[in-house]
Amino acid sequence: MSRLFLVRHGPTHAKCMVGWSDLPADLSDQARIAALSAYLPARARLISSDLSRTRATADALAAPGRQRLPEAPALREIHFGAWEMLSSAEIEARDPDLSRAYWTDPGEVAPPGGESWNAMAARSSAALDALMAEGGDVIAVCHFAVILGQVARHRAEAPREVLRHPVAPLSVTRIDYGPGGSPAGARIATLAHSEYITNIDGNQLK
Repeated sequence: MSRLFLVRHGPTHAKCMVGWSDLPADLSDQARIAALSAYLPARARLISSDLSRTRATADALAAPGRQRLPEAPALREIHFGAWEMLSSAEIEARDPDLSRAYWTDPGEVAPPGGESWNAMAARSSAALDALMAEGGDVIAVCHFAVILGQVARHRAEAPREVLRHPVAPLSVTRIDYGPGGSPAGARIATLAHSEYITNIDGNQLK
């Protein structure tokens, strides 16, 4: 069995839509980072998107047994186009009908000049499947939408259904793959957030 550990980057503290904008992560909570690193496998390939908030988070999780791979642009956050760095209120005022459709039934709807949920999920899934096909454990430091895209995919849920799941900064979502890193039958094993490791239904695990 191969395991994929999807780690959300450290917080940016932004109160707006941050997709491809390159904001830094706050990595000042060293105790939290140490606990996260201790939970993750000691020997794994470690990869991040090419945005600085994920690169810096991955660097903070580097360890002698973890092989650092080149950054992967395919693991970037969803691209919000003209909505980048706008608040929800600003987006609704600018594009009321489009923004309503984007959040109530995400899929093919895209912001002006931006990217749809399905496009984001397709590019990130292809990159992650290629990594997992090589076998072994992988730690991928990436973004909110990328992580929930994988939850939706492997639980066969619509995007609107997975948006209710918490994916806190510096949390872990683990996906167990079958033999040979096959995505067929892969399952979400845990969501980890705050100081706790929980399953997807919210029950605390040891």
